[in-house]
Order: sequence, then structure tokens, then C-alpha cells
Amino acid sequence: MFADLQHFQRLVRQLQKVPFLASKNVYRVAVYFLINDKKEVEQFCKVLLDSKENIGFCKVCFNLTEKADLCSFCSSTKRDKSIVCVVETLHDLFAIENCGGYSGVYHVLGGALCPLDGVGPDSLNIEPLLKRLRLGEVKEVIFATNPTPEGEATASYIFSRMKDMQLAISRLASGVPIGSNLGFMDRVTISKALSGRRPY
Repeated sequence: MFADLQHFQRLVRQLQKVPFLASKNVYRVAVYFLINDKKEVEQFCKVLLDSKENIGFCKVCFNLTEKADLCSFCSSTKRDKSIVCVVETLHDLFAIENCGGYSGVYHVLGGALCPLDGVGPDSLNIEPLLKRLRLGEVKEVIFATNPTPEGEATASYIFSRMKDMQLAISRLASGVPIGSNLGFMDRVTISKALSGRRPY
């Protein structure tokens, strides 16, 4: 499609690198930028670059933070820091937070174990989590990794490293479909899974 439009094809190939952007939407996004006013596109690029330069990661949980060492959850006096919800990605954190029923804090692993793709324990934020748990402030850990083989393997691995810790450990309740991704689930399903979490 549009093989003779080299610049358009370059734009499409670049957009195809964006995860979660469905292939049918890649062309729509490309056309959106092309038919938009040049100043609008420049403003979009400026905001994107500014965000990249000014947004970093929390030193405790690896959530997003802006010009601060701690994110809004870790620095808040209203969050229960004795409960840590372990998620794979920021998308999962956003999905749980949007439910509005969780008052603890988070830990973002940055993915899930997948040896075939070269993702081992050292590739994820597992050691910082274990170090955090050993400080003694945390009383409960909720595994909210996705119900996929990779997510289950990740939870099992971390659990095996926590056996000497006196902590309440739970997993999201059934109702979360096997092989699904938290980032794409509705609020009701996630809320029920969180409130009905079971011991791990």
C-alpha cells in the first residue's frame, strides 16, 4: 500500500514500533499527522520530547515521576505503604489505579520472565523489590502479574525468593481470564479480582 510514497512508508514503519498500536490503526495515525496542521505536529513532537526529558522513574517502585526521586504514590502520606502490589508494566499499574479501590503502593517489574526472549531475573526490577521487602515496612505483597505463562513464572520465581520473609502473600482472584492482560480489562473485573485476592 502506497509503496511509491517513501516518506509515508518510513512514517508507518516507525509507528509500527509502538507496542499496542494495532496494525489497522498505524495508517490512521500516520494520516492523522499528515493531514494535521504543521504547527500541531510540531507541538506534538515538542511535548513528546519534553516528556521524555522531564519524566523519569521512581527510585522505589519504578512508577513514573516528574523531577522527583519518588512518585506520587511513594511520597503520599495517604497511601498504605505496608501493602505492595507487584505489576509487570506501567499499563497494569494504570489499569489497577483507575479502578479507584486500591490504597496501597506498587512495584513495577518492567516486564515478565521470558527466557526465549532473553528476559531473565536480572532484566527486571526484582532485586530492588526484594531489597525493599527486607526493610520490614511491607506486610502484604499482592502479585498482579498477568495470568499468562510468563506472568505466572515471574510470580513463582519471586515467591521462591520470598520464602524466608514473614509476609502475607496473595494473588489476584479468579475472574481474570487466563492469557489476558490487565491493561485491557474493565474496571469491574479488576476491582473484583483485587478485592477477592487469594493467598498465594
